[in-house]
Amino acid sequence: MAMAGESSGNSYGDCDGKSHRKVGLVYDETMCKHDTPNGENHPECPDRIRVIWDKLQLAGVSQRCVVVGGSKAEDKHLQLVHTKDHVSLVQSLSTKKKDYRRNRIASQWNSIYLNGSSSEAAYLAAGSVVKLAEKVAEGELDCGYAIVRPPGHHAEPDEAMGFCLFNNVAVAASYLLDERPELGIKKILIVDWDVHHGNGTQKMFWKDPRVLFFSVHRHEHGGFYPAGDDGYYDMVGEAPGEGFNINVPWEQGRCGDADYLAAWDHILIPVAKEFNPDIILLSAGFDAAIGDPLGGCRVTPYGYSVMLKKLMEFAQGKIVLALEGGYNLDSIAKSSLACVQVLLEDKPIQGSFEAYPFESTWRVIQAVRKKLSAYWPSLTDELSSDLIDQKTPTPIIVVSSSDSETEDYADDILDQMSRLNIENHHVDTVSTSWRRDLSKVDVWYASFGSNMWKPRFLCYIQGGQTEGMKKVCVGSMDKTPPKEITWGTFPHRLFFGRESSVTWGVGGVAFINPLTDLNDQTRMCFYRITLEQFNDVLFQENGLKVDSDSPLFDLDTLQSVEKKGSIPLASGGWYGNVVCLGKECNIPILTMTCAVSAVEKFKSGEIPLRPPAEAYANTMVKGLVEGGRLSEEEAKAYIDNAASKPL
Repeated sequence: MAMAGESSGNSYGDCDGKSHRKVGLVYDETMCKHDTPNGENHPECPDRIRVIWDKLQLAGVSQRCVVVGGSKAEDKHLQLVHTKDHVSLVQSLSTKKKDYRRNRIASQWNSIYLNGSSSEAAYLAAGSVVKLAEKVAEGELDCGYAIVRPPGHHAEPDEAMGFCLFNNVAVAASYLLDERPELGIKKILIVDWDVHHGNGTQKMFWKDPRVLFFSVHRHEHGGFYPAGDDGYYDMVGEAPGEGFNINVPWEQGRCGDADYLAAWDHILIPVAKEFNPDIILLSAGFDAAIGDPLGGCRVTPYGYSVMLKKLMEFAQGKIVLALEGGYNLDSIAKSSLACVQVLLEDKPIQGSFEAYPFESTWRVIQAVRKKLSAYWPSLTDELSSDLIDQKTPTPIIVVSSSDSETEDYADDILDQMSRLNIENHHVDTVSTSWRRDLSKVDVWYASFGSNMWKPRFLCYIQGGQTEGMKKVCVGSMDKTPPKEITWGTFPHRLFFGRESSVTWGVGGVAFINPLTDLNDQTRMCFYRITLEQFNDVLFQENGLKVDSDSPLFDLDTLQSVEKKGSIPLASGGWYGNVVCLGKECNIPILTMTCAVSAVEKFKSGEIPLRPPAEAYANTMVKGLVEGGRLSEEEAKAYIDNAASKPL
C-alpha cells in the first residue's frame, strides 16, 4: 500500500505502449485526527477519507496514479480569501489549548466541532488542494483528486461553518490567480456539485470575473442548509463579477442523474464553452449520492462519472477535484472510484439511466437560463417544448430540511419513476378534473401576514410581485379576483419565525399557533375565493408547482377540517397545516400555518423566532391601515408586540 508522501505509478505507459494521463492523488492519514472532542459519532468522520483511499487501493487505481503527500497551507495564502483574525483563530486550535476553550469557540460557529488536531487537519486540507492545483497548473500532473477533510466550501472569509474551517478550493483558486501569475491561469471555473450550496466560495469571488462559480444544490426555496437566499438563482454576482455566479437551486430532494445532467447540458456546458477556463476546480461533495443521510438525492456513481467526463472536455482536461461533503461511506467510495477512473481515461464509461428530470428541474433550469442570458448568449434561446415535456412529475411530498435531517420518502415511488424510459414514454397531461370540482366551492381564506394587503395577496391569484418582494408569484390557474373581502379577530397567537425567506429576504415571516388561546387576538383579512384557488395559494405558500395533477386540499379534507379544526397536509412546507376558524355566511373560514409540532420547535429554539424583514412588516402595516383596522402607529405596535412577546 502506498503511504502518504510516497509516489506510485510513475510509469505512464502500459505494455501496449498506450500513454495514460498523469493523475495526482492527495491522501494524508493525519487529517483523520480531526474528530469530535469525545469520539462521538458524527457524519463528518475520519472514515470518510479512509474508505475512499481503501477503495482506490483495492481497485488497483491508486497504484496507477501519482500519490502526493499532504502539504500545510501558508498563512499568507489562506489570507487571500480569509481574514487574518479567522486564520489566527483556527491556528490557535492546537493541542495546547484546553478542551473547554475549543468547545466554546465551536459553539459560536454553525455546525462545527473541534479537537486538538482540528487546526493541523484544516491546514493540511487547504494546503494539499493548493499543492495539487499548482502541480496541475504547472503541467507536472494532468489532473488530480485531493481526498481531504475537513471540507471547505461553507467556510466564509471570517467564519467557519457547515463542518468547514478553511475554504480549500477558494484558497487554491486565489493562489493560482494572485500568487502564481506566471503559470498563465487567468480564468478558473469552480464547479460545486455538493448537495449544499457553496455559500463561502460564492462570497469570496462575488465580484471577481476571473472566477466563474457554478453551484448546483438542494435549496427548497431557502429552507435547506445553509438556508436563506444566497443559493437562489438570482444571485449572479456584483460589479465586475456580475454574471459570473451561477446557482441551480433544486426545489426538492430526490434529484438524480437525469436532473444533474440536464443542468450540465443546458446551463453549465454552454457557459463553460463561452468562458473557456484555463483550469477547473471541482468542489466534489458526494452527498447528493444515493443513500446519503443528509442529502436526500439520487445521483449514482455513473452520474458523477458522466458529469466529470463532460467537464474534462475543457481546459485541456486540467481539473482538480477536492472532496467536500458525502456521508454515506459506501456511496462516497464508489463515486470517488468512478471519478478517478474517468480522470485516468483508461476505459469507456459504462452505465445508463432511464429517468426524466423532474418537472421542477426544468422549471429551475428555465429560470436560471432566463436570468443568466443577459450575460451568456448561449443561454438566450428557449428550450424546446419537446425537451421539457420529457419529465417526471414533481412529488407532492416536499420536506424542508437542514443539515441534520434525513429523508423518509417511500423508495418504491421513485423506483417506479426511475423506470421511465426517455425514448419510449411520455408523461400524461395534467389532470384538471379536480379543478372543475373545487372551482364550484367557495371558502374564506383568512390571512394574518403580508397577505392582509390586497395587492400582495393578488400576486397569489393573478401573479406578479409588489414592492419589497424579491420573487415573482406565478398566480393561480383561475385568476378571478376575490368575490368579497372582510375582516375578523381570532384567539390565536401571532408570531414571527424562520431566518429568511426567498420572497422577503432575511427576517421572520408570520405564523399563528393552530391552538386557540383566549389571551391572544390576531387580526385577519378574509378573501372569498374558490377552493381551487385556495389550493393554488397553498401550493405557492409551500413552494410547490401550481399545475399539479392533484389537490393538496380536497372536498373530503374540507369536511374533515370542519370537524377537527386543524389538518396537517403532506406538503411538509412551512404552511402545511390548514386550520378552520369557523364559518362566515355559512362559508368555511380557512387559514394556513405551521403544525403544532413546529410551534414546539419554535418554543425550544430549534427553529428560530425572528422579527420580520422591514419590507414584510411594511406590507402588513399597509394591509391593516388600508383595511381600516388600525392607524399606522397602532399597526406597527401590533406587529412589534407579536414579534417581541415570548411564545
